[in-house]
Amino acid sequence: MRVIIIEDEKPSARRLQRMLDKLGIEAETMLHSVEESIQWFQENKHPDLIFLDIQLSDGLSFEIFETVNIKSAIIFTTAYDEYALQAFKLNSIDYLLKPIDSEELKSAVEQFQENSPEKQAVTLDFSDIKKLLVNPIDREYKKRFSVKVGQHLKLINVDEIECFYSENKGTYLHTSEGRNYLLDKTLEQLEDELEPHTFFRINRKFFVNINAIKDMVSYTNSRLQIKLNSYNEQDVIVARERVKDFKTWLE
Repeated sequence: MRVIIIEDEKPSARRLQRMLDKLGIEAETMLHSVEESIQWFQENKHPDLIFLDIQLSDGLSFEIFETVNIKSAIIFTTAYDEYALQAFKLNSIDYLLKPIDSEELKSAVEQFQENSPEKQAVTLDFSDIKKLLVNPIDREYKKRFSVKVGQHLKLINVDEIECFYSENKGTYLHTSEGRNYLLDKTLEQLEDELEPHTFFRINRKFFVNINAIKDMVSYTNSRLQIKLNSYNEQDVIVARERVKDFKTWLE
C-alpha cells in the first residue's frame, strides 16, 4: 500500500508518520503545500491513500484538485469540525480531528483496507467546496498551560515559557522567571498544541521559544547549540537532521 502525507506543519506530519509506522505502514512522501503537492502529483504515480490536511500554508488543499485529477483514497485531517464534516460529506474514506488519536487512526486505516477500490476513490467538486469555505478559520493553539503546585493549580501563559523539555520520563516547561513545572503531557502531544512559528522542536527532548533565544553557536557534528535567556540546566542542542529546518524556521 502506497501512502503519502500532505500536511503543512512539519511536526504534525512527522508525528503522523510515526503513528503510521507503528501500524506497519510507511508513508513514502510528505508534502507541505498546495504548490508542492501539485508538482508531485504531476510527476509521480498516485498513491493508494492520502492523508490530507485541509488548510495548507498556501491555501486550501482542495485547490490541488483544480489542477490534478486524483483518484486516490483520502483521509482528511483537520483541527476544525466545520471542515471535517464537509470532507466527510464529500465521500472521503474518513476524517481525523487533530490532535490525531492513535485508535481513531487505526480505525480509519482498517476502514480503508476493508473497502473496495471503487468505494475508496474520491472525486471532489472544488466549485462547491469553495462556496462553503470562503472564509477559512485561523487555527487556535494553546495560549496557556495549567500546572500543579502543591495542592494548587497555576496558569502559565505561553509567552512566559522559554522551552519544553523531557527529563527522567517527565515533561517540563521552563519559564522566563527560571522556574520548572511538570506537565501531564508528552512532547509528542505538544506538537499539535504549540504555535509552530513560535515553538520549534530542535531534538527529541526540547521545544524552544524563538523569543527566548539569546545566542546560537556552532557545535560538533554540524549541530547548533542554543543559549536561552534563563534556562541553563543542560545543553540545548539542535540535532543535525533538524538544523536545516531550524534555520528556515528562524527566517
